[in-house]
Amino acid sequence: MPGSVPASGEATWPKDVGIIALEVYIPSQYVDQAELEQFDSVAAGKYTIGLGQARMGFCSDREDINSLCLTVVQRLMERNGLSYESVGRLEVGTETIIDKSKSVKTVLMQLFEESGNTDVEGIDTTNACYGGTAALFNAVNWVESSSWDGRYALVVAGDIAVYATGSARPTGGAGAVAMLVGPNAPLAFDRGLRGTHMQHAYDFYKPDMVSEYPVVDGKLSIQCYLSALDRCYSVYRNKIHAQWQKEGIDKRFSLEDFGYMVFHSPYCKLVQKSLARLVLNDFINDPNPNTESGLFSGLEAFREVKPEETYFDRDVEKAFMKASTEMFVQKTKASLLLSNQNGNMYTPSVYGCLASVIAVHTPQELAGQRIGVFSYGSGFAATLYSIRVTQDATPGSALDNLVASLSDLLARLDSRKKVSPAVFAENMKLREETHHLANYTPQGSVEDLFPGTWYLTHVDEKHRRQYARRAPWIGQFHHGDRAHPQSGKDEAVTITNGEH
Repeated sequence: MPGSVPASGEATWPKDVGIIALEVYIPSQYVDQAELEQFDSVAAGKYTIGLGQARMGFCSDREDINSLCLTVVQRLMERNGLSYESVGRLEVGTETIIDKSKSVKTVLMQLFEESGNTDVEGIDTTNACYGGTAALFNAVNWVESSSWDGRYALVVAGDIAVYATGSARPTGGAGAVAMLVGPNAPLAFDRGLRGTHMQHAYDFYKPDMVSEYPVVDGKLSIQCYLSALDRCYSVYRNKIHAQWQKEGIDKRFSLEDFGYMVFHSPYCKLVQKSLARLVLNDFINDPNPNTESGLFSGLEAFREVKPEETYFDRDVEKAFMKASTEMFVQKTKASLLLSNQNGNMYTPSVYGCLASVIAVHTPQELAGQRIGVFSYGSGFAATLYSIRVTQDATPGSALDNLVASLSDLLARLDSRKKVSPAVFAENMKLREETHHLANYTPQGSVEDLFPGTWYLTHVDEKHRRQYARRAPWIGQFHHGDRAHPQSGKDEAVTITNGEH
C-alpha cells in the first residue's frame, strides 16, 4: 500500500490525495428483470429496455445496513492487508436508517476492538444518494487539513434500496462500497474542481419512520437530476477554465477532456440520457460549433434551445442521444456493469460505477485519464468533480493493485443465485412486515449468503441487534481468487451490543 505517514517535520500539503483501495459488496441473490416484467404483467422491455436494467440484487431479512457495512469494511481491510490501527477516520454515507440516533459508524467500531484503536473520527452523513459523496469529501478534506495525523481515512457508502409494489420497484437494489483515502493515491482528486448545486425539492424523500419505502415524484425527480447536472457542469467548467487561464492554457473545456464519465445511476437509461445532456451543454456553450460533421453534425436546429425548457423535450433528447452514441460507448457504458446487473444502490451507486470502470479496463488503459464523476441525491444535493488516474501502471503499482482487487467483479456477479419474482416478492413482504420489529429472529437463509458475509442473528426486546459472520473462503482475500471454502460453520465471533 502507498505510504500514509508524511516525512517527519514536513509541513507540505499531502500529494495526490484520493482513493487508494476500493471494495464492493453486492447481495448474493438477484431477480431477473425480464422475468419481473412478466410477473408484474407489464409490457416486455419496460424494465430491460425502458430502464436499461437486466438484474436486481436484493437482501432478505438477514441483512441490514449494519451488516452490509461490516462486510464491506472487513473485506477491504483483509484483502488489502491493512491493520485497523492505520485508520484515523471512518465515515459512513447512507440513507438506510434503522436508528434515529446511533450511527452505523459506531457499530463498525466493533471491528476495531481487537486492535485497541478507538481514536477514529467521523460519523454518518445523510442526504439520499449524496451521503457517500459528502462522506468522501469529508475524508479527503481531513487528509488535506491541519487535523490529519498521518493515518488513512475509510469511507463506507451503503444502502438497501426497496420500493413498494408498483412502477418504482424495478429501480431498487442493494450494496455497499468501501474506499480507503490517503495521499499518493492512484485515483487522486483534482484540487479545486468541484461544481456543486443544492436546492430544496420534494422529489424523493422518506417521511414515514416505520417504513423502508420512500415517497417518490418520478417526473420531478428526473427534472431535479437533470437541472442539477446542468448547473454542476457549468460551475465545474468555469472553475477549470479559471485554472487553465492561470496556467496560460487557452482552450475550451468539453466532455472530450474526460477519459471516462460516471454518473449516479438510479437506472441505466437515465445515465445514457445524462451523457447526452452534457453534449447538449457543450453544444450550446460552443461559440462556433461545427454542425457539418463530427459530434454536432445536423444539430443546428437546436442552437437556440434553453436547457431549462428541455428536460422532457423528446426531440432534443432523441437528437442528442443519437449524437452521443459513440461517446457513450467510449466514456460511460463500461461504468454501468454493476448498475445493470445489481440495480440502484443509492449512496454507493456512483462508486459502483467507478468500480465498474476500473474492473473492466487494464491499468494501462486507465493511466493518466481524467474521470468525471456526477453524484446526485434527492431533496436535493449534487456535485460534479474529477479524479486523475496516476500515470504509473507498472506491475505491482498502486493502480495495478487497485485494478487487480476488482478483477473478480464479473465473476462475483455471475456467482449469485437467481430467484423467481415470486420469491423476491415474498422477501420484500417479509422485510415490510418485520422492519423495526423487536424481539425478532430473521427467517432468511444464511446458507444463501456469500462466504465472509456478516448477517443479522437477532433483534432483542430493546431493539439491540446481534450479528455473526459466515466463514470466508480460504484465499478469498488475495484479489478475489477463489479456493476451497473453510468449514461450512459460521465463525465463532459474533457481534452483540458492542462486545465480541
